Amino acid sequence: LEEAAFQLQQIFRIDISIALNILGIESMRAGHCRVAFTCFKLAADRGYSKAQFNVGLCYEHGRGTEKDLEKAGFYYCQAASSCHPMAQYRYARYLLQHGPGSPWDRQHEAVALLERAAMAGIAEAQAYLGVFYMRGLQPQEKRGLKYLLLAANSGDAQSRYHVGVCYEQGLGVQQNLAEALRHYRQAAAAGNGQARERLRA
Repeated sequence: LEEAAFQLQQIFRIDISIALNILGIESMRAGHCRVAFTCFKLAADRGYSKAQFNVGLCYEHGRGTEKDLEKAGFYYCQAASSCHPMAQYRYARYLLQHGPGSPWDRQHEAVALLERAAMAGIAEAQAYLGVFYMRGLQPQEKRGLKYLLLAANSGDAQSRYHVGVCYEQGLGVQQNLAEALRHYRQAAAAGNGQARERLRA
């Protein structure tokens, strides 16, 4: 009976958190940012990762509360530790730009988070890693191209343009101008200005 009661408590707690998070989303859509933030915060403090991510967004952008990047990082970290892929991406970005500790440790943790988010299908993380591996102090071009292709195939026009650059210059792949043109055309068709300029050139 004790076990059953505990399970019921857990379900009730989770259900309330889900309801609060949904109420927060609806309030945000209606322009009631302070109400939304309060709902997200209540659910986040109950350990609900989707609400923790939403609180992080509120703090990052100053919606419904004062802008506070440190608090945003804290809530992204909580959600990321519960395997929330977009929170992993946002927390990784926070670590690289504002995080505490040595740059090497921050970068190491951030890259691990970005890898997990990228494998979960987050196009922003795939694109970020692609550029990161291409432009790092010790470039890993094949690895960078792999992530750029993933992001491009998820519909990211900027990554599609970068894939074109890789084929044009032979970065991580054998140089192939016809393939470069194909990627530039796709990126340009998706609205990428750099690809249009490259095609003109």
